[in-house]
Amino acid sequence: QVQLVESGGGLVQAGGSLRLSCSASGDIFAPNTMNWYRQAPGKQREWVADITIGENTRYAESVQGRFTISRDYAKNTMYLQMNGLKPEDTGVYYCHMRELPPRWNYYWGQGTQVTVSS
Repeated sequence: QVQLVESGGGLVQAGGSLRLSCSASGDIFAPNTMNWYRQAPGKQREWVADITIGENTRYAESVQGRFTISRDYAKNTMYLQMNGLKPEDTGVYYCHMRELPPRWNYYWGQGTQVTVSS
């Protein structure tokens, strides 16, 4: 059992920055990939970025060059540093963990709201 809790969301003006955190607790299986997703009002949830146990990272084209995903194993925490925020970045940001074999379990956080004003 793993619990994920996001934090760090808030209101920011266009061009500003925010750092989101995802704190993991419980029976964490070390081989895993963690993701950030987001969902804007009236739209489907979309993938934003991920990071593997080997520290490999990937980003959606819409955020590449502006967002940076990282993880701190000692703190069981994943981060999303968001710079150069745009109004279209507004939405609820969700943390997600996918365990590698043999477990193959996945978990979702409850989300944190990010609002970027123009």
